[in-house]
Amino acid sequence: MDELTVALVQEMALLDPAANRAVVEALDVQADLVVLPEAFARDFGSPGEDISAFAESVDGPFGTAVSKAASAQRTIVAGMFETAPDPGRPFNTLIVRGAVSAEYRKIHLYDSFGYQESERLTAGEWTPTVIDVRGFRVGLMTCYDLRFPELARALVDEGADVLVVPAAWVPGRSEAEHARKIDHWQTLVRARAIENTTYVLAVGQAAPRYTGHSLVVDPFGDVVASAGADPALVTATLRRQVIADARKTNPSLANRRHLAG
Repeated sequence: MDELTVALVQEMALLDPAANRAVVEALDVQADLVVLPEAFARDFGSPGEDISAFAESVDGPFGTAVSKAASAQRTIVAGMFETAPDPGRPFNTLIVRGAVSAEYRKIHLYDSFGYQESERLTAGEWTPTVIDVRGFRVGLMTCYDLRFPELARALVDEGADVLVVPAAWVPGRSEAEHARKIDHWQTLVRARAIENTTYVLAVGQAAPRYTGHSLVVDPFGDVVASAGADPALVTATLRRQVIADARKTNPSLANRRHLAG
């Protein structure tokens, strides 16, 4: 296929898992790829809160809701807490259902800006995860992963021409820090698109607990669709020709030089 329709569902997950499942079950969005934020099965809650009681298997209640809402024509990506070998520290997982089934366990935990995500979650193994959606190769990342360009490049080396980044991007504690956090988010999303000549689909949970500002960036680094802080639906059509044009204009992937050995 030469085009892929996408929809980013910028909503705020609640503390009630049943309410979040109801949002998934009621999705009335027609797109080839529908992306919900990180931790959508149940919000993180207060800083440092034990979330192990809300961990499920990927075939549990949330995974079942995603599977029922998905179809061969509509692939859904959504975040959840998945049961891990350490029952007190679940995985932060993206579940994919629809035209393809997959899971991605967040590699880089948010031990930054005064938070210690690793105290309550288990990091996934280094497993760059790429799926096929209607002929487009889609690489999966989660929130803080965005700050690590080596993961994005590893996904591109696996053939990704689209990067998907569900997030719960935490706002700053002051007005200045809040503005800085939004600037980091938007800058990093555009940087990952520019340096990899890929589309980037970045969807965040909405305000007030998170920053929102979901956006779709094309392989030239241009923002083709975006939202503010409040709940919103961001839609776009990705075109294979734009990827080809960007990689012809800026063949940085082909021009790379590698360390010997």
